[in-house]
Formats: sequence, C-alpha cells, structure tokens
Amino acid sequence: MTAPQPAWQRRAYNIEALRSLARAALPKPIFDFADGGAEKEYTLRRNEAAFDGIELLPRPLSGPADRDLSVSLFGKPLSLPILLGPTGLAGLFWPDGEGCLARAAGKAGTGFCLSHGSVVPLEKVAASGTSPRWMQVFIYKDRGFTRELAERAAKAGYDALVLTIDNQLLGNRERDIRNGFAIPPRFGATGIAGMALKAQWLWRMRREIPNITFGNYVRPNETADISTLAGRMGSLLDPAMSWRDVDELRRLWTGPLILKGILHPEEARQALDHGIDGLIVSNHGGRQLDGAPATIDVLPQVVAAVEGRVPILIDGGIRRGSDVVKALALGAKACLVGRPVLWALAVAGEAGVVHMLDIYRREIDRVMGLCGEARVDGIAKDLLFSRSSRPG
Repeated sequence: MTAPQPAWQRRAYNIEALRSLARAALPKPIFDFADGGAEKEYTLRRNEAAFDGIELLPRPLSGPADRDLSVSLFGKPLSLPILLGPTGLAGLFWPDGEGCLARAAGKAGTGFCLSHGSVVPLEKVAASGTSPRWMQVFIYKDRGFTRELAERAAKAGYDALVLTIDNQLLGNRERDIRNGFAIPPRFGATGIAGMALKAQWLWRMRREIPNITFGNYVRPNETADISTLAGRMGSLLDPAMSWRDVDELRRLWTGPLILKGILHPEEARQALDHGIDGLIVSNHGGRQLDGAPATIDVLPQVVAAVEGRVPILIDGGIRRGSDVVKALALGAKACLVGRPVLWALAVAGEAGVVHMLDIYRREIDRVMGLCGEARVDGIAKDLLFSRSSRPG
C-alpha cells in the first residue's frame, strides 16, 4: 500500500504554492531575505512576467509516448534540465541546509552549485558525494583569497567553478533594510510577538541560530562572529575586477569555468576569447541592479553572440516547467533555480527540495508531451509562436 502524502506535499502542488507555505513557515525578515530584490524590485518582477509574453505552438500529432528530459553538461549527465543555483545562507532555512540541497540534487539526478556564502565549508558539502557539484567564487580585492577558494574547490573535487561577476557592489535590498534583517536573526517586540506563529521553524533552528556563520570565510582557529565575517565579505568585493582577473582564474582552474551574470552580448563574445567554458545569463534574481532587463528577454541576443561555441544557461523567474521549455527553445542548455530552492527548503528540508524538483520534472514532461516533443535536445525555436509571422 502506498503511504499517504504528507499534508505539506499535498498543498505544495506548484512552485507558487511552495512559496506561500514558506511565507507561512518563516519569520518575515527571513522570508523577505530570500524573496526580495533590489530597490523597487522591477527586475525581480520582470524576470517572471517576461515568460508570460512567450507562447508555445504545439504539434500534438508528433505525439511521443515517452519523453526524455535528460541533458549532458560538461560531460556530466543530468536527469532533467534544472540545476540548483547558488543560494547563500541555506542553513538559515533548515538545519544543514546546504547538505540537504546536495543530497536532494543527488536523489533527483541533477547538479547543484554551492554558494560562496554557505553556512558550512565547501569541504563538508563535498562529502555528500553529489555530482556534478559546482562552486561559486568572486573576484576579491584579496586575489589570494580568490585563488584559495578555487584551490580548495579543486581539492574537494568540485566539477566546475562558477565565477559570479555581478556582485562587485552589494545591491540595495530595501526589504532587508525595512525589516532590520541581521545574521544571526534579531527580532524586535513585534517580531517576538509573532514568533508563536513560527514555532516549528524556531524549534528546528534553536541550536542552529547561534552558530550561523559563513563557513568558507572562517579562518583556521578563528572565532569571529558572523557580523565580522559579513563585514569581511563586503570589504573584499572589488568593482575594479577585469578580464585580467578572469584570465588569472582561467590559468589556475583546469576544469570547466562558467561565468555567471552575463546580460550583454558583447561581454558574452569577449568571454569566449578568455577561455570561458559556459555562460549563465543572470541578473542575480533582481537582487543587484534594479532596472536590468529580464534574463529571458536578453537570452536570444546572448545565444546569437555565442553561436553555439559554449553552453548557455539561464536563471531568473523560472517558476514553471513551461518556463524551462521556453528557455530551452530560445537556446538555453539548462536552467538554474534559486528562490524556489529556499522556499522548498523552508517547507520540508531535503524532502521539500526533492519535491520541488519533481514539480519541475512533471511540468516539463507534461509540456513536452502536449507540444509533441520527445527529447529535451530536440526543443528548438520552432516550438514558439511568433506573432510577427501571422498572416494579415
């Protein structure tokens, strides 16, 4: 007899429902830390809304009985064209949050990228054995620290390095300012009064909260609190980074080197001249420059600029399996998701993330079936409806 679904799973029937459950589960400052964006949050909203302007043109008589959702990236097979993107402080949403993400990705047969701002060190997460596993790095003012993280990732067996280039200055995240968001969390009188509604999160995290830190920034034998580490992280960001720094990292790192934060087609072309193996079209989920275009809007220009020489991935606003199919039709090889990862984690930990990936899997499969597509690698631009091609 099949065991009944947990109540949360029955209620989490799509990604938006997961978001609602996460909102109910988390203290407001923590939910908003994951959910919010920069300033007016135009780019955050546009990332999602832009997908609504893209329509699918099905050919149902192509009718595949079964669909193959698998893809291959940098020689590694994935069971579906979705990876877990880097999400900082995952351990704030569920105990051992980063470990939960790694194990969930492994169970789903896909990959994950560890954030530089993980609560636990990259070596501990690597012990899960999940592959492919990628590591996020920045170009820091202390170039030696950039090299150190890359060398640690290599030693720990990470398959690829993801250099994020759009975080050279911290975005103006006004929800966090209004909420007085801090790590470890601090709650004013109103927040404390409302904590009775968040009792399950508080109980789960009772031993974790005092120890929340940025594990990759702690020095051996150091006892620095997280405020000190956060200040160190901020001081290390370097708006003067350049292609010379990319070249240096390319010389150091022998595996796939992926550039995250590409929006301009000319920068995509330049990346190829500097030995980059893959690009992630990203605006940091609208958390950095408010007013930047939606990633799906610029994806076709980046694809055209690269001319198939390296795989292109995309993140930002991907909330449905149909969004994934649309991105693939416009030339992306696969998609990364960020906020849905934290929502799922907040709802049910590892099981929540496995369920989230299954939602995407089922939706992608359904859309492919309804559109007459048998294989992910067969999805092309002719699957999309072009209003300019209508007669009259």
